[in-house]
Amino acid sequence: MDTEQHTTRRSKIAILWRGDAASRREATVQNNRFVRVFDALEAAGIEAVPVVYDETFADTVRSQLLTMDGVLVWVDPIHQGKTRAALDPLLREVAAKGPWVSAHPDVILKIGVKDVLYRTQHLGWGADTHRYATFDAFRAEFPSRLRTAGPRVLKQNRGNGGQGVWKVEALKLEGLKVEGLPDSDATVRVLHALRGSRPEEMPLDAFMARCEPYFGCGGCIIDQAFQPRLPEGMIRCYVSGSKVAGFGHQLIKALIPPPPEGPDSPEAQPGPRIMHGPDAAQFQALRSLMEHEWIPQLMAALAIDEASLPVIWDADFLYGPRDADGADSYVLCEINASSCFAIPDEAPAAIARTVRDRVGRRLEPDAGILNCQRQ
Repeated sequence: MDTEQHTTRRSKIAILWRGDAASRREATVQNNRFVRVFDALEAAGIEAVPVVYDETFADTVRSQLLTMDGVLVWVDPIHQGKTRAALDPLLREVAAKGPWVSAHPDVILKIGVKDVLYRTQHLGWGADTHRYATFDAFRAEFPSRLRTAGPRVLKQNRGNGGQGVWKVEALKLEGLKVEGLPDSDATVRVLHALRGSRPEEMPLDAFMARCEPYFGCGGCIIDQAFQPRLPEGMIRCYVSGSKVAGFGHQLIKALIPPPPEGPDSPEAQPGPRIMHGPDAAQFQALRSLMEHEWIPQLMAALAIDEASLPVIWDADFLYGPRDADGADSYVLCEINASSCFAIPDEAPAAIARTVRDRVGRRLEPDAGILNCQRQ
């Protein structure tokens, strides 16, 4: 009887996002942006519960999560000045005590940070990529790289919404030494990826000093070659577990200088993200690469098993150089695993299938201890 009850009871999943005390009190399965995910989980026979998080009532959230079979988390690394510094240890504690957490903070630290661009540059999605682990290394190595390799894109290790992402190009090459620190008169033009930013011209050493805070708390800076096909748009490949769940294509304007009318003009705004299902014909080459080559290679390179991949994550690609036959190549510019939203129409059902599969395995007789250890 105990076995029968254990295997047939309805699993219970928390959907967690950030909010204040009022939004926590008022949250229902229907009055939030995740309503389609709630509906898909319900259709799959899974009870989903809204859980709003803030540091001020973290203990209450912890107690609630410990009553769940699993937790799906949508919280940005940086949101209105708040980080995940308190949330991630809470989620680790919850996962260690039983409930399954996706995306687990340790998995985010492997794939959902810019360092993944450096650690996986050997894959087919890689480009000319470098990593500066300290500010001293950044000051010593970046000037000569900028001088010899052309425009660069610098990215702080953990952020979202374009925060800490810069295009940098040299204006006064004679001020850049091939080795060592820049001369005081070396000048660069920089453009922040935050919406509304304007290009700035400044001494290189002043710009590098502006980047020094990115090295706090064990951070780093990733340095990639600027991709000249950026104006053709970005392809967002949505993935549930190890299977592609859809695509989004958007003509982005980040790192593209605004028109004379300014960064707030209609011409400077990004185009809409056009969503497509996983079977969209124009993206089948990318889908095949992701499912058959790059995702398995990513898992091997970072020691991640398939059951630990997030229930929803995305890989953002820019178009790289065309090959001799004119076919596109793709350059990875970011992986989002902390808070992947909005999503294609097909993605909620894919999320529900992945959740049902994973939680179902955990609820099998004698499987709980094994799966908790794998977390």
